[in-house]
Amino acid sequence: MDRVTCMIIDDEPLSRDILRRYIGQVRELALLRECADAMEATGFMAEQRVDLLFLDIQMPGLSGISFARSLSAAPLIIFTTAFPQYAVEGFELNAVDYLVKPYSFERFLKAVNRALEALKKKELTEAVSGRIVLKSDRKLFAVDPADILYLEGQGDYVRFFFMEKKLVVHGTLKKLAASLPPEAFMRIHRSYVVNLKQISCIEGNQVWIGKQAVPVSPAQREELLERFSSV
Repeated sequence: MDRVTCMIIDDEPLSRDILRRYIGQVRELALLRECADAMEATGFMAEQRVDLLFLDIQMPGLSGISFARSLSAAPLIIFTTAFPQYAVEGFELNAVDYLVKPYSFERFLKAVNRALEALKKKELTEAVSGRIVLKSDRKLFAVDPADILYLEGQGDYVRFFFMEKKLVVHGTLKKLAASLPPEAFMRIHRSYVVNLKQISCIEGNQVWIGKQAVPVSPAQREELLERFSSV
């Protein structure tokens, strides 16, 4: 699992300071931003992927509970508040945990471990469903491998091409291609891996996928012809 991106939403500077210090001690967490109110957070979350929110409840303007209810695709939430009476309402929103101020680092870590476990289960569920998860532009995309046309490696990044879009993912071509079904994908060039079922034509030392020509290494051509004929 990549580092879990998180954000603090709390109107109290001291509470934000404590959370920032605690988050800094957990290597699995990456703090993206601190916000003093929910409205400030709304604009940021529209542009950035956030895995985990540390969310205060009583804040000026929009409360943490109301903010959580307003999210159409909510990240995991750990509520942080000085008022324990909101716990039931918080858990009704499927919060991972509910931290009552003041709380120790040990109690904070217990909540974070619950969140990390929930994220792992989510990734496993998506893997069982046949989808793979790609991280691109600070967002997570669950995609069906059958929809991938081909991959192009460019150093430490790989471009995944689809019919209507492309995703740029950090990683090597070898590592990312290993997550794809081996019976459907083949590396035909040092820089390209193709979905054999998406090839419409093989012409000389190139294949056609839609309107795009992709080069074939001479060393891979014979295997490609053999596998293409049996697709």
